Amino acid sequence: MADTAKEATSDPFHNIINGRATPGAETFPVLDPANGALVGHMPLGTPGDLDDAVEAARNAFPGWAATSDADRKAACLKIADLVEQSIPGLAPLLTAEQGKPIGGFGSQWEIGAAAAWTRHTAGLELPVSVLQDNNEGRVEVHRKPIGVVGSITPWNFPVLIAAWHIIPAVRAGNCVVIKPSPNTPLATIRFVEIINQVLPAGVVNIVCGADEIGAAMSAHPGIDKMVFTGSTGTGRKIMASAAETVKRLTLELGGNDAAIVLPDVDPQAVAEGLFWGAFLNNGQTCACIKRLYVHDSIYDAVCDALSALAAAIPMGDGRQDGVALGPVQNAMQFERVKELVEEAKASGARILTGGAPSGGPGYFYPATIVADAQHGMRLVDEEQFGPVLPVIRYTDVEAVIARANDNPNGLGGSVWSQDTERAKALALQLECGTAWINKHGMIQPNAPFGGIKQSGVGVQFAEAGLMENTVGQTLIM
Repeated sequence: MADTAKEATSDPFHNIINGRATPGAETFPVLDPANGALVGHMPLGTPGDLDDAVEAARNAFPGWAATSDADRKAACLKIADLVEQSIPGLAPLLTAEQGKPIGGFGSQWEIGAAAAWTRHTAGLELPVSVLQDNNEGRVEVHRKPIGVVGSITPWNFPVLIAAWHIIPAVRAGNCVVIKPSPNTPLATIRFVEIINQVLPAGVVNIVCGADEIGAAMSAHPGIDKMVFTGSTGTGRKIMASAAETVKRLTLELGGNDAAIVLPDVDPQAVAEGLFWGAFLNNGQTCACIKRLYVHDSIYDAVCDALSALAAAIPMGDGRQDGVALGPVQNAMQFERVKELVEEAKASGARILTGGAPSGGPGYFYPATIVADAQHGMRLVDEEQFGPVLPVIRYTDVEAVIARANDNPNGLGGSVWSQDTERAKALALQLECGTAWINKHGMIQPNAPFGGIKQSGVGVQFAEAGLMENTVGQTLIM
């Protein structure tokens, strides 16, 4: 298997099926969003490759499920160590295909976080739950692995989200077939190669390809559960095709997170937290601030502070020193961001900074603050998923809670105030899976994370997330 310190161009990229590198009959070029240069070639898997990967996972499942809990834990810890050791070689590859900077909250951070999440997940346990133990009998609930888990991952955090999908599944005793985004498959291939240095053949397989592979996965009778991170529209399709075989599902879908700034805050004190709550990973994060509601009394001051930060933020090729934000990852998303900003401008919104592509090679769109945004603008009503933040003025706190909740999404939300008790009371009124106070998007491996409404089904992380990779069996004695 692959050397964990491989550089982007050193070896070809292959599907991994039953522990073996499996070349695609055809390949697809993966391009650098910063300059359009070729990064590598993704192997195009076929439905037959998917069948082979599912068969390999099903054959490996009995042995892996029977492996002791201690051995599965040790294997996950070993994977964490190898992933951490891979950072020097893997980070440049991730930057080349995804665009994020190597430093800061970029590629090195993402791969390190994947190792940290793997290490934390290794330590989780789901002991037998005893519901009754008396003269009338004993009732136990045992958690057992599901079987084969199908994973489809997005392009914004290709390695970290792959870890979120794969590691809890194998920790619980399942086998996995993963399909990465065709925009960013290469670092995920290397990640799966690392995993295969540790786990038995067939436990984790990767099949790259176009959308047809994902559709075939969610309908495949040999896959027992689907886990997906991505758009709500694709999530609906997965639910529909998974219904035929009544697959279990964990779906983390789109978000349009609201942040509410109360009038008691110091605009300068909260500006940096608000900025990075919105612009982490260039705004290409499901749980980042997509709608910022600011009280009228401090509206201009908050807008000014955010604009100053946005105008000064270094943007460029992620391999350059000092760069904090890279390009938008792909052409389709780049065009969507441009379109939403232009529509907002035409509807009366004010561009305080940014608001137009920088030109030249690469999908660079400057960090943009949009004032006087209102409901009814697509930039507010829909998830932009890019480096643009609409700022909405409000005067009545109770009314703004209702406006924040008036959205089909419900992933995250936040309240910003010096009065943490009041902020807590308001945060609990937000219709979202995770709410933060004086921060936003700070997910962590010991806290369950997932959406409500059309932002998803189920949760990831912590014991609750691990449990979603199991089925319960009640034993009555």
